[in-house]
Amino acid sequence: MVKDRTQVAIIGAGPSGLLLGHLLHRAGVETVILERHTRAYVEARIRAGVLEQGTVDLLDEIGLGGRMRREGLPHKGVNLAFDGARHRIDLFGLTGGKKVMVYGQTELTKDLGDARDASGAPIVYEAEDVSIHGADGESPFLRYKKDGEERTLACDFIAACDGGHGVGRRSMPTSVIRTFERVYPFGWLGILADVPPCADELIYARHERGFALASMRSHVRSRYYVQCAIDERLENWPDERIWDELKIRLGPEAAARMTMGPSIEKSVAPLRSFVAEPLRWGRLFLAGDAGHIVPPTGAKGLNLAVSDVRILARALTAACQKGDPSLIDRYSQDCLARVWKAVRFSWWMTQLMHKFGEGESFETRVQQAELSYLFSSRAAQQALAENYVGLPFADA
Repeated sequence: MVKDRTQVAIIGAGPSGLLLGHLLHRAGVETVILERHTRAYVEARIRAGVLEQGTVDLLDEIGLGGRMRREGLPHKGVNLAFDGARHRIDLFGLTGGKKVMVYGQTELTKDLGDARDASGAPIVYEAEDVSIHGADGESPFLRYKKDGEERTLACDFIAACDGGHGVGRRSMPTSVIRTFERVYPFGWLGILADVPPCADELIYARHERGFALASMRSHVRSRYYVQCAIDERLENWPDERIWDELKIRLGPEAAARMTMGPSIEKSVAPLRSFVAEPLRWGRLFLAGDAGHIVPPTGAKGLNLAVSDVRILARALTAACQKGDPSLIDRYSQDCLARVWKAVRFSWWMTQLMHKFGEGESFETRVQQAELSYLFSSRAAQQALAENYVGLPFADA
């Protein structure tokens, strides 16, 4: 059996694990990242594409914002479509100059992977059967297989950045963890196509046939979604049907500018809100989707992971470099304060823009009243804008 040691063992080479590794490397803390898939697989996953102002600032601060600045699309506003009309929320004007950046998570993961390679810090792809041991004691370690060989990685701390189905959260005893969940009765059918976007900024549309979203990844690649049944089958949605539905739900202005083309990716994603508390057990820490999941309506998932990692990097640096455990003791509290605010916003956006049930209902009337108020109130628009561009990162 091969035995290794490091200060911080990180499980998962998605953006949260790679970013944590980069921040700790910059601070002089040793890390090893274990990832069960290949690098090509990780970088090919289609995920989020809207970065908050705080995420953009952090990437600039650590020297990883160059390609994002060259290829990303800064957005100073966002559109809500309702009852045949489109209303623009002026993010820039309502927040004192803040905005969001449209830059695909796939591209960010590539940037972070390149930075890891350049640093020379170790990363193990195709690490199989990772298991966590001794997290509640003084000497935690991981076991895994690589190329059929048993290996052990001893460490001081373990960071689980391995998503909602990873080993991190599963390793926490049920007696110490509490979960909160809201499962929504619909999903999003997403389509990715190499066609120009139908608008310069995102469009969130509430329609009697269901929600729709017009997004983009670049000037020549578009990402669209329509609300669908949670058990919808992709074979029932040929490209032509999706484009026709998008034109109806997004409205005539978007339809007139829409360029149709063959899909290069199509999928159905369920929507749910999920939070685990606490995000720490002994020397094991959960970050990103390992600890919480939000519906994509508010564009918060990746940004919450960045916030967690920023807090965790500072806490682990203080513990490893100075022997100071105070920030570690606050980690869960500091993260969850921001997490729950983002969960609330994502839940609110989901409740506001989606169709619940058939026909007119109490909920339908409340949605209509809420949207009418939103479009007539600067204060309401400012609250939306502040949350959308991202609430301030917690001090750590």
